[in-house]
Amino acid sequence: MSVAQTEATVQSAAEESLKLWGNISLGDPWFLGFLPLLLIYFFLRSRRGGGVAGRVPVLPTERVMSLRQRVSWVPSVLNASAVILVVIALARPLEGDVETSTETEGVDIALVLDRSSSMEADDLEAGRTRLDVVKEVVADFAERRMTDEEGASDNVALFSFARFPQQLCPFTLDVDAVKGFLGEVELVRHREEDGTGIGIALAKAVAVLRESEAESRVVVLLTDGENNLPMIPPSEAGEMAAEEGIRVYTVFAGRFVFDPFGRRMRSEQLIDTTELKRIAELTDGRFFRARDKEALEAAYAEIEALEKTPLEEQRFVEHYDLYFNFLLWAFIAWVLGWASEFTWARRLP
Repeated sequence: MSVAQTEATVQSAAEESLKLWGNISLGDPWFLGFLPLLLIYFFLRSRRGGGVAGRVPVLPTERVMSLRQRVSWVPSVLNASAVILVVIALARPLEGDVETSTETEGVDIALVLDRSSSMEADDLEAGRTRLDVVKEVVADFAERRMTDEEGASDNVALFSFARFPQQLCPFTLDVDAVKGFLGEVELVRHREEDGTGIGIALAKAVAVLRESEAESRVVVLLTDGENNLPMIPPSEAGEMAAEEGIRVYTVFAGRFVFDPFGRRMRSEQLIDTTELKRIAELTDGRFFRARDKEALEAAYAEIEALEKTPLEEQRFVEHYDLYFNFLLWAFIAWVLGWASEFTWARRLP
């Protein structure tokens, strides 16, 4: 409702009884039953006539009517309009103003990325490392989740891991912050840092999510290899997540792996993804296998669809009284009719 409309109307306690058109309705439509009676009354009154209009009488022999005679009906119409407008005002015309509000609680999502040396392979997209492709796809996913058009923005935290896990960005709604930290993720450069600690990385994310009060808590863990560190087995970390009610989606990215002699081998020949599948199963999540960039994008898109945040919509209807406008015009019509009958339209006895 515009400012002008708000100033001209008053919020009403009346309820809508008869819908007319658009957002206009009547609160007490039964008053309209008087309109047919009023129309009959004014019709019968007009049939009776009542004198010759004008201050100066017209000679009986003249057939030409003066201007005053031609518009002598105006006072009667003004009076009738005033009464009809009063009846409409009594019928309580209302203007409805509908407002909707949506309430949602976003998901807390922990993005966990493998940055071990094997992420340097270029089999997801020619000319680019796995890590570069993953960072691009994950950045797009984070931006969609954090700037949802429906208003369901999520808190996102970023973790990376090789031999040891590291929380790069705490849970935040600032998509630029997440993308900034994501852009700084690099491959390990020192042998002592290298490794694939899937179990300890997931345990780290679970420990942070344990402090979250969000109703839905999710981990999306991406790796290109098997766990090769014994501190915390992946299945044990999966059980920790399940106990906390945290859902884990696991993504295996890569088409090839390298044998001890540095030769490329198809990952199906050397990699066992049983633990990743087990984590997803324990936590009611899903396991995804991505052999190229398109498959990786499809995996994150499906995770996004699976984690749609439910929206609760509340609808409020406020009514505003319009009867004052009708009473105002009724008063104006009555004053004009009364003034006309005592001035230019005065009838001679």
